[in-house]
Amino acid sequence: MTAQEAVRNRILQLCGDRNITINKLATLAALPPSSVKNILYGRSQNPKLLTVKLICDGLGITLSEFFASEDFDRLDIDG
Repeated sequence: MTAQEAVRNRILQLCGDRNITINKLATLAALPPSSVKNILYGRSQNPKLLTVKLICDGLGITLSEFFASEDFDRLDIDG
């Protein structure tokens, strides 16, 4: 699994857990919906940590909570 896939999966998981749409997440994170969608659809190959932090703030979680996922434990650093 690549970092891009892990970030994508985690965002989708957290939105699913909270029953919120991607557009709602973008609003909560004070980001343009296109920024979140670019991460999810693979157009953003390497999302900035600041963007991930804004998503975390919108979800009311810390960066540690965001990265506390088995997907990040299985990262393929060459991918």
